[in-house]
Amino acid sequence: MKGGNLQRARGKQFSFTLLAVVCMTVFLWSYERRPVLTNILLSQDNLILPSASHISEDLINPEDVPVQEPRHVNNETEEKTVPQISNIENKEETEERVNPRMSIVENREPAAEESTVTVEDDSDSISSSVQSSSSHNKVCNYAKGRWVVDNRRPLYSGSKCKHWLSEMWACRLTQRPEFGYEAYRWQPANCDMPDFERSSFLKRMQDKTIAFVGDSLGRQQFQSLMCMVTGGEEIPEVQDVGKEYGLSTPHGASRPNGWAFRFPETNTTILYYWSSCLCDLVPVNSNDPASEVAMHLDRPPSFLKQYLHRFDVLIFNTGHHWNRGKVNANRWVMYVDGKPNQNRRLAMIGNAKNFTIHSVAKWLDSQLPSHPRLKAFFRTISPRHFFNGDWNTGGSCENTTPMARGSEVNQDESSDQVIASAVKDTKVKLLDITALSQLRDEGHISRYSVKASSGIQDCLHWCLPGIPDTWNEILAAQL
Repeated sequence: MKGGNLQRARGKQFSFTLLAVVCMTVFLWSYERRPVLTNILLSQDNLILPSASHISEDLINPEDVPVQEPRHVNNETEEKTVPQISNIENKEETEERVNPRMSIVENREPAAEESTVTVEDDSDSISSSVQSSSSHNKVCNYAKGRWVVDNRRPLYSGSKCKHWLSEMWACRLTQRPEFGYEAYRWQPANCDMPDFERSSFLKRMQDKTIAFVGDSLGRQQFQSLMCMVTGGEEIPEVQDVGKEYGLSTPHGASRPNGWAFRFPETNTTILYYWSSCLCDLVPVNSNDPASEVAMHLDRPPSFLKQYLHRFDVLIFNTGHHWNRGKVNANRWVMYVDGKPNQNRRLAMIGNAKNFTIHSVAKWLDSQLPSHPRLKAFFRTISPRHFFNGDWNTGGSCENTTPMARGSEVNQDESSDQVIASAVKDTKVKLLDITALSQLRDEGHISRYSVKASSGIQDCLHWCLPGIPDTWNEILAAQL
């Protein structure tokens, strides 16, 4: 009897257990089928960030790369998407950013993060929130970006900066009727460029010497920086220290071979030395004023050798004086290894220029270990904009409309591959300004001059304030 009751009790326990299992199964099945939960999970799918393959091509210059719908700059308010790519460092971060439901991200690569900001008119700066973590981990390509309107420009007055600025480059003193070219700022594509603030810059450069060595475009950059750090005002406290660097007016010359000014409050020196070819130029016969000049293609200017130890920042450039007319007019004779060049291929102007550029970059790189505080920059060539001829055959640059050639640079590589290749794998930095300056043909001196005399147009040099100010802003950012 007791055995029968025990069997019945065990049978009931088994029935209850089986019933509980069936009920749980039905409950879980219905739970998975609930419309409310399904909607929630579907909405979470929409939170997955787009991958890198879906990033907008909004920053492509239609002149550089063919696109289906090229974007044009106008004065209307426009919304645009600025891509931001972030490196997802580990799996836990991926799970937190994407979705708690792991089946959604199963078998997927971690999605790249893209943030969107609204740019209202082109005068608004890109928000700092678009800076991705990857932009902090790699060097910013300041040469890639776009020109935007900025009502805070120019950085100084072209009519007031008379003490530091050559009259022939101060377009505010000419008969030029419009100055729209002054109102633009360069915005790098994937990083922010700090606003230039003169007192902050001088504090950063305390007890330092900044040296520009190059041709007349280098002198424009030098004068631009002097106007930027003084705000275009004459500051009596600034000292002329050119004699400390042997800078003077050579016999028979119309101007000094350079200038050097010191700001005593921060002990900051800014100087310029004229060296249009970056070669060592030595008269073959020092006793004869009409002597030929040895143009040592494999030697840097003696000025660099003599004063390099005093520089903290060096910016050098060359390019536009490398033509047969100027070489002959200056009575320059190419020398290599201390003797006249006998290599016919090297005697070609283009080859001689390239040889010299690589030679001076290699020499400077060899000197940097002995000068650990020195930061050296090779500035790429400033573009000319002669249309319908050259400087001596009626070429002109009459355009006064900003951005007529486009507003954006989308390429990653420099447009000046000669200089870019010369500094590659060296510690000499590239100050890449060629492509962004190529878009600004309206910013040249053109046919305007202080005396409004007719004749050859200047489509090589820039109005100041103007494009060289941007070169210095990029320089300051790279420092």
